[in-house]
Amino acid sequence: MAKEMTLLWGSGSPPCWRVMIVLEEKNLKGYNQKLFSFEKGEHKSSQVMEMNPRGQLPAFKHNNHVLNESYAACFYLESQYQSQGNKLIPECPAEKAMMYQRMFEANTLGQKTVDVIYYNWRVPEAERHDSALKRNKETLTAEIKLWEGYMQKASGPFVAGKNFSLADVMVFPSVAYLYRSGFCEERYPKLAAYYNSLKDRSSIKTSWPPTWLESPAQDLLKDI
Repeated sequence: MAKEMTLLWGSGSPPCWRVMIVLEEKNLKGYNQKLFSFEKGEHKSSQVMEMNPRGQLPAFKHNNHVLNESYAACFYLESQYQSQGNKLIPECPAEKAMMYQRMFEANTLGQKTVDVIYYNWRVPEAERHDSALKRNKETLTAEIKLWEGYMQKASGPFVAGKNFSLADVMVFPSVAYLYRSGFCEERYPKLAAYYNSLKDRSSIKTSWPPTWLESPAQDLLKDI
């Protein structure tokens, strides 16, 4: 099964990490994979462009089925292998509803994080304004406080309740990215507890971004 799968990925990318976590959760070992460097621009290489014309990672293929959106790949894998490995969609209607809500909200958290971390990289120097970066930081802070509140009210240790689900697959990489970028644990104890409780989960630890293991964390979000 897994030998018929190919994953092109980049280290430290939450979307790539999501797919890798699901592959681990579903016990799909031995799939074909290749690591590309964002820093070297390898995500724009012909091999990636052939699978994903946008030149983005991940690029995932199973037999002749190509899925380049992480959500699509994760849903596909859970659908195809429901009875294998860990079940990632809860049976309980309340947990299932919460799972869908939180997993799609994860995109907002990720986007607001990117708006701060990559502001100088995305915006030409002549167009940068301190007020815009300040506004982006305020927006991200408000978003993080929202998630801190979600975890405070959660009915279990996971994003959607008592069970690890696709919501955690989507949310955890974004939360880990915050910590990688110098996010302050003391300000958000519930998110810190969530992060610390999951970072050693087998599927997450096994697929931890190798570049994060090789280099120290940054302090890009120390004032958030």
